Amino acid sequence: MASGGEGLADGFPDWGDTSIDLSSPGLAKASASILDNGEDFEVLDEDDDDDDLSELPPLEDIGTGRTPPARDDTQVPESEQAPEVASNMPQAAEEWLDVLGSGLLKKKTLVPGQGVESRPRKGQDVTVRLKAMLEDGSVVEDNPSLSFTLGDCDVMQALDLCAQLMEMGETALIMSDAKYCYGPQGRSPDILPHAALTLEVQLLAVQDAPDLELLRGSEKIQLANRKRERGNFYYQQADYVLAINSYDIALKTIDSSSKVDYSPEEEAELLEVKVKCLNNLAASQLKLDHYEAALRSCTQVLEHQPENIKALFRKGKVLAQQGEYNEAIPLLKAALKLEPSNKTIHAELSKLVKKHVEQKNMETAMYRKMLGNASTTSTAAPCKDKAPRSIPWKWLFGAAAVALGGVALSVVIAARN
Repeated sequence: MASGGEGLADGFPDWGDTSIDLSSPGLAKASASILDNGEDFEVLDEDDDDDDLSELPPLEDIGTGRTPPARDDTQVPESEQAPEVASNMPQAAEEWLDVLGSGLLKKKTLVPGQGVESRPRKGQDVTVRLKAMLEDGSVVEDNPSLSFTLGDCDVMQALDLCAQLMEMGETALIMSDAKYCYGPQGRSPDILPHAALTLEVQLLAVQDAPDLELLRGSEKIQLANRKRERGNFYYQQADYVLAINSYDIALKTIDSSSKVDYSPEEEAELLEVKVKCLNNLAASQLKLDHYEAALRSCTQVLEHQPENIKALFRKGKVLAQQGEYNEAIPLLKAALKLEPSNKTIHAELSKLVKKHVEQKNMETAMYRKMLGNASTTSTAAPCKDKAPRSIPWKWLFGAAAVALGGVALSVVIAARN
């Protein structure tokens, strides 16, 4: 579902409006900056280490590295999902199933469920009881009722994948490598980086996801924000593919048609969430060097909010990366006009102006060289043409005949007079 992912302040306005010190090494590890020089992507490679990260947040509404509330963790790309054979194969109790065939994710049924036909499908909402333990047996999570949508990247990949293979009422044990849990980032303070987890899961309920057309404004806002926050979590985990997937789902939720009338306040809030998703989507796309997709995302932001500083800055950076300085510089000037005290924009604009001047000087030198060669060729050609030319004898004969005719005519006229 991936496709082609925001306020300039010292902190993030969402997730409790907590303020974050962007210069802290912890945040620098958890997520890359959104403006390359203070925003969110490394479009220009040079001098990144010297950029000022204090002015602009790396991502709109990203929290402090904690997982989003209520809906817990990850999903895997479809290329890594459990084979169809495994999904349709009944499991006997006490038998380990190698879900992906790599030995990194295994599932064992402890209490059988109600049969294969009772298994949930992708896109359905499920509720499970979850208990997560480290290898030493210490419990790091105990949730008696965790709800999420299968295949939407709402929970960690180990749970999302194995839940699709569980039967209603089944209790299963899942052993997962860190790759399908919290990966190299871990989850501070209780889950260390690269920590494997053992999950005890019971499938409690399965139901179809709500019809987006029938959602009230507040419900659609809540759902879109939940998907966006999940995307923010993945961005912090440096899993930009899954971040893009979550932002895409949020945007599809917002843009879905509705049979319910929304109040002006709800419409405004939906637009605000959409802008945040688009800005964060652009940030993730740029992390994957998807420049054209990021430009489209920034353009959509500016269609709704022409003075959105992040979109102006980000679009200008991408255009500069593509060598389009004539288009990039006005965008950064517009961003600087909106926030004149922003040192990051000042520094980036100065850098682009300098590069633009260098580009123009190179082009001028190239044109001069080209014109110099042309003038040399054009001046050399006439020298050959300056050699004496022979006058055709027909021209001489004609000129003489005309002269003689004129003399004869003059004599005749004189005789008549």
